Amino acid sequence: MRISIPLADLPAPAPICLRQAGYHYQIDRRSGQESYARHLTSADYPRFHIYLLLENGQAVFNLHLDQKRPSYGGGTHAHSGEYEGEIIRGEIQRLLPFLKTNK
Repeated sequence: MRISIPLADLPAPAPICLRQAGYHYQIDRRSGQESYARHLTSADYPRFHIYLLLENGQAVFNLHLDQKRPSYGGGTHAHSGEYEGEIIRGEIQRLLPFLKTNK
């Protein structure tokens, strides 16, 4: 699920807001893509996963839930991410106080 927030409405730079919300920065070893993750247990999965894009004065947070490690093989790309639903909406509600300045 994607949410966009004007950069001027963020209480701090987006990466700092995400760290304050319990997310950590990571770089995918295969693709080199940067993202942020918050683990739900002491294991690597499940985890909330956010790709952050800064464009046109907006911070765009693309959030999903990774249930397990992606499996690659046989030329296919398997991913068990959830992009909609009650769990995702709940995490967005938890995140919003970290991402919006009270005005």
